[in-house]
Amino acid sequence: MNIDHTILTIITFIPLAGAVLLALLPDRGKIMPWAALTITVVTFVATLHLPFHFNYSALPGTFQFEQNREWVASPAIRYHMGVDGLSMWLIVLAGFLAPLGVLISWNAISERKKLFYILFLLQQVAMLGIFVSLDLFLYYAFWELSLVPMTLLIATFGRTSNRRRAAIKYFLYTFIPSALLLVGMLWVYTHTGTFQLPDLAQLAASHSISNNTCALWLASLAFLVAFAVKVPVFPLHGWLTDAISEAPTAAVMVLAGKLGLYSILRFSFGIFPTQSRQISPLLIALAAIGIVYGALLALVQKDLKKLAAYGTLGHVSVVVLGIFAFTVAGLDGGIYATINEGIGGGAFFMLLGLLYERYQTYDIRDFGGLAARFPWMVTFFVITTLSVIGLPMLNGFVGEFLVFSGVMQSTVSHHVLWTALATSSVILTASYMLWMVQRIFYGELNFNTADVTASDLDVREHIALWPMALLMLAMGVASPIWMRAIDRAGTQIEAIVNHSGAATVNLESHNQPKPSETVPAIAQGGTN
Repeated sequence: MNIDHTILTIITFIPLAGAVLLALLPDRGKIMPWAALTITVVTFVATLHLPFHFNYSALPGTFQFEQNREWVASPAIRYHMGVDGLSMWLIVLAGFLAPLGVLISWNAISERKKLFYILFLLQQVAMLGIFVSLDLFLYYAFWELSLVPMTLLIATFGRTSNRRRAAIKYFLYTFIPSALLLVGMLWVYTHTGTFQLPDLAQLAASHSISNNTCALWLASLAFLVAFAVKVPVFPLHGWLTDAISEAPTAAVMVLAGKLGLYSILRFSFGIFPTQSRQISPLLIALAAIGIVYGALLALVQKDLKKLAAYGTLGHVSVVVLGIFAFTVAGLDGGIYATINEGIGGGAFFMLLGLLYERYQTYDIRDFGGLAARFPWMVTFFVITTLSVIGLPMLNGFVGEFLVFSGVMQSTVSHHVLWTALATSSVILTASYMLWMVQRIFYGELNFNTADVTASDLDVREHIALWPMALLMLAMGVASPIWMRAIDRAGTQIEAIVNHSGAATVNLESHNQPKPSETVPAIAQGGTN
C-alpha cells in the first residue's frame, strides 16, 4: 500500500507509541528526555511527507492523503482522515514545535520526568488527531483527549501553589462548552445520518441539514462557543492568564489559539456557513475589542507570563478579526497568522522559560542590565520581539498585513471602523514588547539579580532557538512557500460562506480570480 494512504495514521500515532515506550522505560538520568526527543523528531520528519507530496494544483475543497474506513456501523462512525491547505501546515507546525518543547524542558523538568513526557506526547497525539479528523465523532474523541494531558500538566508541573486552581479553571472552561459541542454534533447526526465533514459541508451548501432555522442557530452556537473558549475569544478568556502563568513552557507553547481557530475554520464555517456569516459582525467587534484590551493589559503587567498571556489574547484576536471578515485576504492572513503565533509566541515563551531557569522569577522588576551578560539571549529576544510586533521582512508582518487589508475590503462600513480600532494594536504591541526588552536587558544591573551566577545560552538552547529565528525570517521573505496551500483553503472557505448555495466550489466556473490575484503582493512575492 502506498504510504500516502497511511501517513496520517503514522503521524498521529507515533507519539502514542512513544508514550507507551516511555511508560516501559526506567526513569533514570536523561533517558526520558532523550527518548521523548527521538520520538518527536521522528514525528516531525514524518509530517514533512505532507508538504513534499501535497498536490498544490488540486481543486479547492479536495482532501489529500485520505483514509476512510468503517469504524462503527451504527451509528455511522468512520475512521476518516485527510488534509488540505488549511490543516497541512498546522500538522507540520505541531510536529516542529514538539522536539523544541522537549529541548526547552531538558533541565526545567527535574522530577517526575516520565509523567511529564508521557503527558506531553499524549497532548501531541490529540493535536495531530484534531487536525486530520474528517469524521465529527473521531474529531470529538481527539478534542476531549486534548483536555486531559494539558490539565494534568498544569496541575502537576505548575510553578506555584496556584497550579491546581488554574488547572481546574482551564478544565471547566473548556469541558463545559465541549458538552454543548457534543449535543450539537448529535443533533446534526440525527438530521443528516452522517458524521462525515465533506457530506455535511455539501448538505450545508444546499441548505439541506434542517429546515428549522432556530435549531440550526442553536447548533451553530454550540459549535462556536466551544471553539471560541478554546481560542480564546474575548470575553471568554478567563482561563488564559492562570493557565499560561502556571503551565510549563513546553505545554504553554501549544496552549492557546491553534486548535480553536482551526476548528472554527473547519467545522463552524464548513457546517454552518450561513449562521457564521450572520454572526460575523459580533465576532469582528469582539475581536477588535480583544486586540486592544489584551494590548492595554499587557502594557501594565509586572509579571512576564501575564504579559505574554494578554499578548496572546491580542494576537489570536487578530486571527479572529481576519477570518470573520470572509474575504480571501482576511482568511489567508488569519491562517498564516495562526502559524505565526505558533512560531513567534512559541519562541517568546521559550525565552521566558530560559530566563526563569536562571533567576527563578518572572517579575520584570527583578531584571535589568542583562544584555552584557547574555548577548545571545538578548539577540533572540529582539528578533522574536520584532517578529511579534510585525516588522516587515519577518513572519508577523505578512499575517497582520493580510488580516487588516482583508477586513478593509469588506463591504460593510462598520468592519472598517472596527479594523481602524484594531490597528492601534500595532503601536500598543510595539510599546509593551519593546518596553519589556528595555526593562530586562538595558539600563543598570538590578541588585536583585546582580549576584546570581548565570551563563548565556548553551548549545542545547541554541539548537532550540535557531530554527525559530530562521523560520521567522523565511516566512517573512518567502511566504509563497506556505501561501500556495493556504490561499486555496482561504479561497474555498470564502466561496463556501459567501456562496453557500453551491455544493461544490470550482474557481473557474464561479469566475473567481486566480490565487495570485486574490492575495496581495506581499504574500505572493514576499516583502522584497
